[in-house]
Amino acid sequence: MSSIVCSGLPGEWINGWLAAVGATVLDSRLRLSWTEDASPVAVLAVNDGDPVEALSLAWPRPEAVESLPLAREWRDSSTLGRKVPVQVFAERARAARSHPQSWTLSSSLTDLVVDKNGEVEHAPFDPPAPRGSWLHDRLLRVHRRVDPSVDELRGALAGLAVRIKDNGLGFDHRRLGSQSDTTSIRVDPVVESLAFFGLALFPVRGSGSDARLAAGRTRVLQRGWRNVEVGAERRRELRFQWPAWSPPLDCHGIDALLDVWRPRPRRSWPSTGVHAAWETVRYESRGTADSTRAYGSRRL
Repeated sequence: MSSIVCSGLPGEWINGWLAAVGATVLDSRLRLSWTEDASPVAVLAVNDGDPVEALSLAWPRPEAVESLPLAREWRDSSTLGRKVPVQVFAERARAARSHPQSWTLSSSLTDLVVDKNGEVEHAPFDPPAPRGSWLHDRLLRVHRRVDPSVDELRGALAGLAVRIKDNGLGFDHRRLGSQSDTTSIRVDPVVESLAFFGLALFPVRGSGSDARLAAGRTRVLQRGWRNVEVGAERRRELRFQWPAWSPPLDCHGIDALLDVWRPRPRRSWPSTGVHAAWETVRYESRGTADSTRAYGSRRL
């Protein structure tokens, strides 16, 4: 098995972790594991050939990305935008049910939570963005900036890519500039593109509540997100928790691991091959006018 250590994809970086998972989604021959260093990084492997060459060959063509079921305009379905009426979502979901990329809908939207305006809810990994930018629009912008050649991808996996001025998928804390320069928002387009495909393993569901019919708390549920106690006041906060593991796993193995792994108790980790884990820490806004969304991390 040929492998490459991806120093540009540290496990503690949620976008880097999702990007490593996304590589295995794009090519099911790829296997992913993590080094056992103090700061684990991704290791991509393949049985025959070069993992980076395999990823380059599997890189989705522009027309394939443009025609994903999550696209604003798709076949004869009604137009999707940031605000999606439940009837529009249901129509698109029925039309895309047999499509191999139907997960692009189910990993970003759910009609199991409907707000008082009759609109479906978004996943935590589909946060609001400036000017109502749609998740698919954000993907298109970064994907168009990627040169999927072996040399370019190898540089990105090594952490040597040139970042571009863009908001990316909208939740990477590393895209933010300093507090004195809030306009300096930059992302790695390769990492952002791969992270999107990593979302294939993280469907979003809901509590089955419709705010139009009954008052009560609505709750969006996405795989990996858990309510945890935070701070001395023991308040509850929704946080994403993710592991690093030693065995080289393909996307189906990762899918199975995420079913059985639990953050606690830690003594159960070795039985699943897990040796490190993290959880998200939300960006704290600097005022009521600050709508920035971002997730840092804290090691468990």
